[in-house]
Amino acid sequence: MCPYSWDAPGGVQAHVRDQAETLIAAGHDVSVLTPVEDPSHLPPYAVDGGRPRAVPYNGSVARLTMGVKATARVRRWIREGEFDVLHVHEPLAPSLGVLACWAARGPIVATVHSSLERSRALTTGYYVAQTALEKINAIIAVSEYARRTIVDHLGADAVLIPNGVRVDHFRGAIPLQEWPGPSVCFLGRMDEPRKGLPILLTAFVDVRQRIPDATLVLLGPGDPDQVLAGVPASVREGIVCLGRVSEEDKARALAGVDVYVAPNTGGESFGIVLLEAMAAGAPVLASDLEAFDRVLDGGQAGRLFPVGDAGALADALVEMLDDPDELERLREVGARRADLFDWSRVARDILNVYASVMAGQGPVTEDLRGQIVGRWAGRRRETT
Repeated sequence: MCPYSWDAPGGVQAHVRDQAETLIAAGHDVSVLTPVEDPSHLPPYAVDGGRPRAVPYNGSVARLTMGVKATARVRRWIREGEFDVLHVHEPLAPSLGVLACWAARGPIVATVHSSLERSRALTTGYYVAQTALEKINAIIAVSEYARRTIVDHLGADAVLIPNGVRVDHFRGAIPLQEWPGPSVCFLGRMDEPRKGLPILLTAFVDVRQRIPDATLVLLGPGDPDQVLAGVPASVREGIVCLGRVSEEDKARALAGVDVYVAPNTGGESFGIVLLEAMAAGAPVLASDLEAFDRVLDGGQAGRLFPVGDAGALADALVEMLDDPDELERLREVGARRADLFDWSRVARDILNVYASVMAGQGPVTEDLRGQIVGRWAGRRRETT
């Protein structure tokens, strides 16, 4: 069960896709129910869960699906699926995962991706979240920060299984093109503040003064004219906006740059794109968020700079671009680090969780017991 729109870029969607395709390649039957704007974008194993709506969530705007029609689709999918196990991603998000927990009985696993600070929305939705979580047999967290969300907010616990990367999809990718000078890459929604592109743009102005032929390659959705409005014309000449690209071209773009930069300012529980860059052979320079620090093994597998410090970012970039030997060392170390998170390893751990919750239970079936509204109202009355 994918909570976010399939045709919108995002780490959770990529995780669900890679997990499904890894399990299918291993001989398992997999069906993914997901919101989607254009069902023609769905792969053969995915099922249309309804049109998404833009909803503010976790410091961003997520495209989620709820409502009567979505509930009917979820129930039909569960009823017809005859699944051995139901795996819900982001059970706290107001989307299909919550509906699936309410609608299903049997072996249910959930994966929590987000690291959420205590908020009014989460506090208000506590009782609703509890009615979903009480149906879940095992919870996976992709990071310690995601696990803390479950422990701190809901009093549950989770087994830690990190995000995976399909190393074979990135390693050996043919570079998309050669750039005229040293090249730097950013991947993410350009207009989302927490992705940190304004910090990188400020730093790149300094970098171009010291390395005039440096190129900045931007990947991801957003309006380039709006994002680059304040950038001097002489610096804009060195910025290439490729927009949204296919998974194949993403790997090729990462394989063709000298440094991948992740200037994110917060809200990250892991950092899968760092692993993708390392698997493609791009040395990584990232803000020193705790999640990124863990992925980069405390700075051993990539360079870190203080969050939000454009000057430090510029200095680190210039140092890296001026040191070919250091870049080659980081490529080698990064490749070894990415191997530790290959989906072949991660999938084995997930299958072990499946086996533990399936023991002694039958298949997943539709739950025809009382409506969730009545159960939630009853729980509220008990606490007042």
